[in-house]
Amino acid sequence: MTDGFLHKYFLNNSHKRLHKWVHYFDIYERHLARFRGKAPVMIEIGVFGGGSLAMWKEFFGQDCKIIGIDINPDCKAHEAEGIEIFIGSQDDPDLINQIFKKYPHVDIVLDDGSHMMRHMTTSFDLMYERVDRNGVYIVEDTHTCYWPEYQGGLREPGSFMEFTKNKMDELNAIHSRGAVPISNFTKSTDSIVCYDSVVVFERRQQGMRQAPITQSITEWQGGA
Repeated sequence: MTDGFLHKYFLNNSHKRLHKWVHYFDIYERHLARFRGKAPVMIEIGVFGGGSLAMWKEFFGQDCKIIGIDINPDCKAHEAEGIEIFIGSQDDPDLINQIFKKYPHVDIVLDDGSHMMRHMTTSFDLMYERVDRNGVYIVEDTHTCYWPEYQGGLREPGSFMEFTKNKMDELNAIHSRGAVPISNFTKSTDSIVCYDSVVVFERRQQGMRQAPITQSITEWQGGA
């Protein structure tokens, strides 16, 4: 159980502009509550009014580090203690390398950027495997995957939702009898959770799968 901090913060916000779908807060708390008070490093793609960065700072505690990415230079105005903003495009490898060079340990990435398909998939490719081995990568507003103006569309091959479906096969590659190659993603991903408009990737190093059989001692003796 969580204390609903984020939802209450949002409803009582009178500080910086903060725009979120209400059902996102339960998703955030379900996947991110374990980082509270543990000084995580978080990257949020998309700064806009700066309200989200401020919210995360309050949620995770004073020792956390919140990093924003935005193409608008005016967003630099939202920097504060524990909040740093990098100006540039989320799909720029040089910018991403710059961030990870300064912050080699990143626990959480939240993509609330352009919501364009090419940006979402490129950002994922640039950052996912650099997130901490027990970290979380969240992509929100994935309803744009179904909208042509964002390069999306139902079953559009280039959409992030189709990308996610392929990642589900990759997650289960060990069971595919060679049809899907076992990748670094397979080895380092615990789960993919799809919600309305949000996809969450939970990282964890995977080991050998085990499937023991248990039964009663009576059955075992009878079969001896």
